[in-house]
Amino acid sequence: MPQDAYYYFYGQHLALSYFDHPGMIGYALRLFSELFGTSPFVVKLTDFTITSLTLVAFYNLSSLFLSKQKQQHALVLMSTSAMISILSIISTPDVPLLLFWTLSLITLHKAIFENQLKHWILAGIFMGLAFDSKYTSIFIQFGLIAFLVLSKKHRKLLLSKGFFAALILSVLVAFPVLYWNFEHQFVSFLFQSTQRAESVSSFGLKPLSFLGTIGHELLILIPTLFVFIVILTYKILKKQVLKWRIPKDSQLFLLCFFLPTFLGFFAISLFYWVKINWLMPGYISGLILASIYISKKWIKVNTLLSIGVHLALAIEIIFYVVPIKGDDTWFGWKELAQNVAIIQKEYPDAFVFSADNYKTTSVLNFYLHQKVYAQNVIGEFALHYNFIGDDLSHLNGKNALFIDSDKKLKNEAQSGVIPLELEPYFTQITELKPILIKLRGKTVRKFWVYYATNYQNIPKK
Repeated sequence: MPQDAYYYFYGQHLALSYFDHPGMIGYALRLFSELFGTSPFVVKLTDFTITSLTLVAFYNLSSLFLSKQKQQHALVLMSTSAMISILSIISTPDVPLLLFWTLSLITLHKAIFENQLKHWILAGIFMGLAFDSKYTSIFIQFGLIAFLVLSKKHRKLLLSKGFFAALILSVLVAFPVLYWNFEHQFVSFLFQSTQRAESVSSFGLKPLSFLGTIGHELLILIPTLFVFIVILTYKILKKQVLKWRIPKDSQLFLLCFFLPTFLGFFAISLFYWVKINWLMPGYISGLILASIYISKKWIKVNTLLSIGVHLALAIEIIFYVVPIKGDDTWFGWKELAQNVAIIQKEYPDAFVFSADNYKTTSVLNFYLHQKVYAQNVIGEFALHYNFIGDDLSHLNGKNALFIDSDKKLKNEAQSGVIPLELEPYFTQITELKPILIKLRGKTVRKFWVYYATNYQNIPKK
């Protein structure tokens, strides 16, 4: 997937943090590539290993709330979810986030209910590592404070040394991310907060976005489990929250780390497209809560549905039955790189670049093992490619191959159009034959190719 290649690119350009997200997934991919080499298998091995550790941590967390039998039920529900399957094969910041989120909840539970300083210290470290994975980990601190405020028995811990030690440690462990943002005028924080908030406020109500969120959550949790969680959430809110009844501490703990993400992102989905992975951390405690109430019968039904969903996904992944019109696909990237390498032999003086934020650039970087440039070459913002210190003036006078994905794929012909965004930067631009990626004799992906001469990084007026 393009995401795999982009976060692998993180690991090959080590930094305290990155434009889109903190760098934990990049560090993990770099570590595994140093140990086992560079290949798609090693990338997937990284995700699979970390997600397996998350399942182990989840099983241990569930033991703090459930009987042995219910604990096994929780593990079945978690391990048969498409959420775990996605995390175990696609590199995203959520892969390490869920591991450190789960470890944070284990140590926070022990810190609160046993009130030992060593657990507070561990909790602080894991909360910091979670923040080094993804910014949404801030919901852990929010959940912690919400629990301590609402729990009469443990409210006094808000003034304890352990509580402050955990918060301070979490900030110290997260300091590299904070410092990188400070050095770069907080661009990452602004991108993930202010810009998204402006999008939420400026485009109005979006019912289809809300329905889309329901749709993909039905998929990643499996429909039976998702519907059960929705019903359970409604009953809890009706019975306890709306009647101003505080749940028992064990249930309250789970709710404080589940409801804010679950309800919060569903509320946002009324105005903004919520990505499939944003709600994932909340399901760690949400599934444990569901395991308290769900019957063995519905677990069996859910498992059978999960088998069906996974068989369908496996058929699609292996045989590519339904071609995806877009770049968020796993198919054809290696073939693209092979074709680009062949074209490069005809134009050995040309550097290669693309302009779709990160996708084509990242995949070509991965497979070609050479420097492939992004859309900052033509003056457009290119996510973290803008922050790796490229001096584009070194390319002045050189020729280039521009690779552009045809997402609509209406035919196999050339576009017949020279991209206007290239013209200010090159003397002459010639369209070459497109790269056609075929499956069972049918073209399923297409890339336009342009040869451009005499690059100048300062555009012509």
